Amino acid sequence: MIDPLPRLPNVGADERLRRQMDFLVEMDHLKTILRAVFIEGGTRRENDAEHSWHVALMASTLAEYSDRKIDVDRVVRMLLVHDLVEIDAGDVMIYDEAARREQHALELVAAERIFNLLPADQAAELRGLWDEFEALESAESLYAKALDRLQPLLLNCLSRGTVWREHGVTAAQVRRINSSIADASPRLWDFASGLIDDAVTRGWLPE
Repeated sequence: MIDPLPRLPNVGADERLRRQMDFLVEMDHLKTILRAVFIEGGTRRENDAEHSWHVALMASTLAEYSDRKIDVDRVVRMLLVHDLVEIDAGDVMIYDEAARREQHALELVAAERIFNLLPADQAAELRGLWDEFEALESAESLYAKALDRLQPLLLNCLSRGTVWREHGVTAAQVRRINSSIADASPRLWDFASGLIDDAVTRGWLPE
């Protein structure tokens, strides 16, 4: 008989620490959620944990290009939690617009379960960051969303447009879906536009 998957042992932690540890263990599942996009070189698909780390690092590295004053630490924290709901809801390819319309309802249910694993004060704090990211009203959320768009665009170019070619995505779709980058950073949108034009030239993305 195969033993069930191990859970954290009862080592005398108080309720608060136990809930925090249970939350962190649950969040390890983010490493198992595969995204549509491939990593640089196209050898395998990226997972959600890798994506979250990468965009958080981008937030710090590229902060000077935000056209508004932003709290970089808040953006980093927002990006570290923005995809936790996909543990339950799964990932949907950004160019699958029908699936994206259904995704938000699934993510709302997931947010209720996942953030409430934490003690109430931390649950409210992290849920607030997730809600802010979704609302796209603050300077921080606009910048975070811009990076959430730019990162897979960058990886698609570095994997020779594998996902674009697999799914028949066009340059017009890529420009429209990713144009929100300009809402936070015209400079980063100029860069992204250059990537798209180069992908068209190389034959990875039909015009």
